[in-house]
Amino acid sequence: MTLSFNNEADQAPWSRDEFERQLRAMGKSYHIHHPFNLRMNAGECSPEQIRGWIANRFYYQFIIPKKDAAILSNCDDRATRRLWIARILDHDGYDDYQGDAQGGMEAWTQLGEAAGIPRAELWSLQHVVPAVRFACDAYVDFARRAPWQEAVCSSLTEMFAPQIHKDRLAGWPAHYPWVESEGLTYFRSRIPLAQRDVEHGLSVTLDYFTTRRQQQRALDILKFKLDILWAMLDAIEKAYPT
Repeated sequence: MTLSFNNEADQAPWSRDEFERQLRAMGKSYHIHHPFNLRMNAGECSPEQIRGWIANRFYYQFIIPKKDAAILSNCDDRATRRLWIARILDHDGYDDYQGDAQGGMEAWTQLGEAAGIPRAELWSLQHVVPAVRFACDAYVDFARRAPWQEAVCSSLTEMFAPQIHKDRLAGWPAHYPWVESEGLTYFRSRIPLAQRDVEHGLSVTLDYFTTRRQQQRALDILKFKLDILWAMLDAIEKAYPT
């Protein structure tokens, strides 16, 4: 008798549309559903918790250009490099570094200042808890070691980001009026940028992961990145309890 095992290698690949649906379905694990984020959106966080979240998430902003530079260093596709380099400039800034050109790190710094965290204190990283630092560094390490297409796939958590920014823009002015409105610029700016970046990252992923085994690998990579974001909130929640 011949035994047939139903494993990934034997299964037909998903169609392009079905593969994209599977990727987007991973949004159920996005940290928008984390208890800390739910409390933050409901206006239930104290000023100390908000400042703790801002200070720790700044480390994530801090490592993003390094992550993107790592992807570029491994990428042998010129067209991809030309598009991907914009992500570094989006965070570090470009041209005269004023207005929209100031970059995401500067916009996040303004959020910190609007919440009462001095610039030097934020940039010192003194409030970053060890587990947040570990999670972010693990993400950079993955981008350095993985094939560039896999590192691109890990960026697809951006598919779920616009809604989390919209929620903050809708709720923070009423829930946290002590945060100066100018500090919310980061949330506004990331909505169109995330949508642009998703289009490119999704195209790379759908083109590269074409067998069922590869497609499952892509889902595992995306889950890894989702777990990083979730673990960061776990650490922040523990460091700044109610």
